[in-house]
Amino acid sequence: MKILCKSNYYRKYLWLIMCSFVLSSSLYAQEDNIDVTGVIVDEQGEPLPGASVFIAGTTTGTISDVNGHFEIVASVGSQLIVSFVGFEKEVIDVTSSMELPIRITLTPSMVTLDEAVVVAVGYGTMRKTDLTGSIASVASEDLKKGVINSTEQVLQGRVAGLAVVQGSGDPASGATLRLRGGTSLTASNNPLIVVDGIPGVDINTVQPSEIKSIDVLKDASATAIYGSRGANGVIIITTNRDETEGVLEYSGYVAIGEVANQLDLLSANQWRQYVRENNIAGAVDYGGDTDWQKELQQTSISQSHAISFSNGTENSGYRASVNYLENEGVIKTTKLERIGASLSGYQYGLDGKLKVEAGLHANRDEWHPLNYMIFERSYNLSPVIPVRDENGEFTNISGTNYENPVEILQNRTADDKRDRLLAYLKAELEILPGLKSITNLSYEYNSHKGNLYIPSYAVITGRTDDGYGQKSLGEYKNQQLETYLNYERVMDIHRFNLLAGYSYLENIYEGFGAERRGFDTDLFLYNNLAAGQDFRAGDVYSYKGSAKLVSFFGRANYTLHGKYMFTGTIRRDGSSRFGENNKWGVFPSGSIAWRLSDESFMDWSEQWLDNLKLRVGYGVTGNQEGIGEYKSLPLLGVGSEMYYDAESEKWKQSYGPIQNANPDLKWESTEQINIGLDFAIKNRIIGSLEVYQKKTSDLLYTYEVPQPPYLVGTMLANVGDLSNKGVELTIDANIMSGKDFNWDTNLTLSSNHQEIDKLSNQAYETDIIYSGSLHSLRGMSNQFSQIIKEGYPVGTFWGYKCSGLDENGAFILGEEKTELGNAQPKLNLGFGMSFTYKKFDASFSTYGMFGQKVLNATAMSMNDPNRLPAQNVPDDFLKSGITSDPTFSDYWIENASFLRLQTATLGYSLPVETLGFSNARIYVTGENLFVITGYSGVDPEVNIGGLESPGIDMFNYYPKPRTISFGVNISF
Repeated sequence: MKILCKSNYYRKYLWLIMCSFVLSSSLYAQEDNIDVTGVIVDEQGEPLPGASVFIAGTTTGTISDVNGHFEIVASVGSQLIVSFVGFEKEVIDVTSSMELPIRITLTPSMVTLDEAVVVAVGYGTMRKTDLTGSIASVASEDLKKGVINSTEQVLQGRVAGLAVVQGSGDPASGATLRLRGGTSLTASNNPLIVVDGIPGVDINTVQPSEIKSIDVLKDASATAIYGSRGANGVIIITTNRDETEGVLEYSGYVAIGEVANQLDLLSANQWRQYVRENNIAGAVDYGGDTDWQKELQQTSISQSHAISFSNGTENSGYRASVNYLENEGVIKTTKLERIGASLSGYQYGLDGKLKVEAGLHANRDEWHPLNYMIFERSYNLSPVIPVRDENGEFTNISGTNYENPVEILQNRTADDKRDRLLAYLKAELEILPGLKSITNLSYEYNSHKGNLYIPSYAVITGRTDDGYGQKSLGEYKNQQLETYLNYERVMDIHRFNLLAGYSYLENIYEGFGAERRGFDTDLFLYNNLAAGQDFRAGDVYSYKGSAKLVSFFGRANYTLHGKYMFTGTIRRDGSSRFGENNKWGVFPSGSIAWRLSDESFMDWSEQWLDNLKLRVGYGVTGNQEGIGEYKSLPLLGVGSEMYYDAESEKWKQSYGPIQNANPDLKWESTEQINIGLDFAIKNRIIGSLEVYQKKTSDLLYTYEVPQPPYLVGTMLANVGDLSNKGVELTIDANIMSGKDFNWDTNLTLSSNHQEIDKLSNQAYETDIIYSGSLHSLRGMSNQFSQIIKEGYPVGTFWGYKCSGLDENGAFILGEEKTELGNAQPKLNLGFGMSFTYKKFDASFSTYGMFGQKVLNATAMSMNDPNRLPAQNVPDDFLKSGITSDPTFSDYWIENASFLRLQTATLGYSLPVETLGFSNARIYVTGENLFVITGYSGVDPEVNIGGLESPGIDMFNYYPKPRTISFGVNISF
């Protein structure tokens, strides 16, 4: 018993010793840990939210909050690894004597990563480091430079997956935009344009000189926030908002342009030689020596000037700019004049919690529309016909398609004007820390006024109508309210961003037009249509319509440890365009991203791999542009017959059904999955690889329906399916960087394959839709060159294969029609380089499309033995051996792959210290300097938009100019 008691005594003593040791160890451990607090900023002192702070060799870490602050418990002697995408890592030693809080300044990497850029994502901005969707960003300095007459042209070759096709050199024409292939047969395939947060804006409302950045939202996880208008992608334009004090800037250039290429036709001497050698009796030599193409052309002189003044502080600021563009075309009488102005300002209040911003963009375009008939006539007329006869009058030869193109060009007065205006008011209020309320009010106005007069002595229309006058006016108004709440919070390793909002849009359009004939004098031009004595039914018309769109939307972003990212969006749209049974549509999306480069298992690559992020997204978006107003309702219209009203004893116009009701009419729906990989190597190479697949359902098309039960024989309905799949690659690299010399390069590659999956169902059927009409060509009435058919993409050429010519010069054709190629390119390329050496800079950019086919209908029509000697032919025809009439086949379908040198620039920055400027640069730029192609027509880049004739070159190509610009940029 005594022994047992003694044992208990020792046991208690031992327990006391152990507890004391544990307690002392605990106290010692507490003394060895430090609660490290601090702030992380960039070189300008701006806080870096979301920067990672980890204890070296452990998984313990945190991220900085919206103000750059962080807090972490670390032991003395350990190291903190501070990192942020686009900046060099910092290593901080934890010591017992370190002064808290600490201030950590991160320096940018040698190449600031694209991931560190702040991008617009729709109803807000995000650092690209946190993005989970597919978004490409282009800064103002990277946009295409030169003579730009349409704002969308600045993006050509700059964004992988975005095809910007400029199918004409006409200064009044724009470009066709296609992002990841077309998604519709009859609706618009253009991306939604958002300017300073206002969706649905005309892209040309903003001038290129006012653009700060452009963000292109590609996949559905990024565009679903715009619901029934996001199926074709979204292009977000942010205009300049300088916050620097008192900056005055001027930029301007003068450009000289000439036609880059034209058809090689017989000259007068070649024509005469042909007539002599072939003993052609009856060939009339009018004694001329005329290059009809040259007679239409001119050396263009264009100019552009932009002046801006900005003055900003932390509390308030404003910016004003004025710009003027005179873009003279290389075809006589064509010229675009544009004058524009922008004004914006901001003001903070309530101790910085309230920000109010207002802005105004306005411009006017004036141009002279061209009658494209002149190109066909310039190809047709014999070179021995003079422009004017011995009396100084325009020479006119009797016969179809023989009208003098110079007379057509000059004997008409065509004046068009377009006014654009965008006004907005924004208010942003910080309700609580991290919680903001944003309200946007906007008004957009767009009008187009057309004026045309053809005098009584003009060879076409004028002589037959005794003078012809026409006026038209169309107006378009958008009134929009958008209000939303945005909440952002950082908690230790968690980062949240929540968005919820409401949108109301009302669109009103209206217009009228009038025309008259039979004028006793041509002096009034189009200014007194009442003087025309010949008026007919339909000479006066007017119209008006409206549509409304109400939406609710939300988005949630969550980031864990700065390397796991999740995004979910949803939008619910209600539109007056939709049918009674489908008034509302829901458009959801979700995406995730994983920054693999931050994982411990990637430590082996930290010496060369700066960033590696995997993204996966899925979403559903819509396209309501093909519905139009009132398309779901039964409509009455003017009938084809008059009726006698016995009560009034007058004949009256009859009315009858012109449209069936379709209560099931709805938006076209596109679902898309996107997988992306973003990477950065050795702080010099950054890029992204994207793979996507999207399928559009409920395609809109006008189908034939039986009568009865329907009152009208056609109906717009949602039936078909269409799919696109592709891959995109973007690479930006800093090849060399030094004190005096820098060399950067960029590359974009994209490939898209389209296929029509379905065109019919049990209610609406069609096996094949013919397109690519050749009706206007001699001998090809009711012929088509393309089909829209299940299993093929839009723009598929369909006809006979040709194996060549027989011994008599006739075409040898196959027995059955088959696929002959497609107008859509298989590969799009953009490639450029830029160099700086001391005060010199140089750059060039190229743009290419590969694998597309073009029907050279111009050559098909002109290589006709019946044209000589009355009309002209190409030089090559004399050696072709062709003896048969023009016949459509793949003989005339050419590979139109090309690589174009878009721009080449050489600049020099003047020594500002001696001139009193803050910046001064002079430069010379060449555009469209050469094209590498095997295509035999004027230019391989022809229009691929629309359903009727994509990829067809048919007597209507306005030649592109080759220009040299001399410019200057100055700031004070």
